[in-house]
Amino acid sequence: MKFRLRWSLAMLAALALPMGLTVSLYAHAAEGSFDRTLKVTGPVELNVRTGSGNIDVRTGDASSVHVRGMIRVNGGWHISAEEAERKVRALESNPPLEQTGNTIRIGHIEDAALRRHVSISYELVVPAETRLTSHTGSGDQSITGLGGPVRADTGSGNLKISNISGTVRADTGSGDVELGSVKGDVYAETGSGNIRAAGCGSAFVASTGSGDVRLEQTGPGSVSAESGSGNLEVSGAHGSVNFHTGSGDITAQGELVAAWKLDTGSGNVTVRLSGQPAFDLYAHTGSGEITTNHPITVQGKVGRHELRGKVRGGGYLLDAGTGSGDIRIK
Repeated sequence: MKFRLRWSLAMLAALALPMGLTVSLYAHAAEGSFDRTLKVTGPVELNVRTGSGNIDVRTGDASSVHVRGMIRVNGGWHISAEEAERKVRALESNPPLEQTGNTIRIGHIEDAALRRHVSISYELVVPAETRLTSHTGSGDQSITGLGGPVRADTGSGNLKISNISGTVRADTGSGDVELGSVKGDVYAETGSGNIRAAGCGSAFVASTGSGDVRLEQTGPGSVSAESGSGNLEVSGAHGSVNFHTGSGDITAQGELVAAWKLDTGSGNVTVRLSGQPAFDLYAHTGSGEITTNHPITVQGKVGRHELRGKVRGGGYLLDAGTGSGDIRIK
């Protein structure tokens, strides 16, 4: 009863106030920024992190790292406007930047009290020869033009990474991953989002809990992807392919120069092979049809839902299976 009375009085007091003042009781924010240029003399080792903010990294001068930080302190019941302003001024005068030679750490705020309620977004212009590790708790990242390797992760946000010479590892808890023109190996993961990759020239590993994976491969390398409930697609494959999805379609196009295993719980499987390949085929479906326009020498029992045999004398195994869908081998 006492709780209800206190709550009712608080609501009546809020309603009696002018709208602007009512809002200020619940939330206010202080904003600021800092701008620094750090000199370097060779390849850079860069580590940047933020609790809740965006990170943007692009290339520029080979002898410097330019850092722009946009600060926002979100107020509320637990922090006054004066305290929010104080935090902004403290970070502007003493930004979280550390440099030891060509090793640079950005965003590491050791003071827990200062770190609380603070969001900093970073815009970084760095030498092309930069090795990057970046983390944000809740924000997007955009990274382009680095030699790498690149390791980027966010708790909830999108990752956009392009024109990277080395290895890329991209991980988001809930967001999309978009990759373009990566020469090194790629490892991409999202808890709930799509993964798109174009112009990848090496091995590729991807995983999503509930989204699609689409890859355009431009060089040799193994491909592995899985999704809990999404479609999987690869074009230009030139290596082994291992696909699994719980409830989506699979489309695979490329050269069969290693074994392919394509499996979906409830979707269609479509395979388009380049040239006139020789391979072993095992196609199986629980409740669908199997069609192929390749000449096949059948082995064992022939059924509507299962086909096993050799194409042009046999070779690497193409294993395509679905629980309830059609399989087309073209």
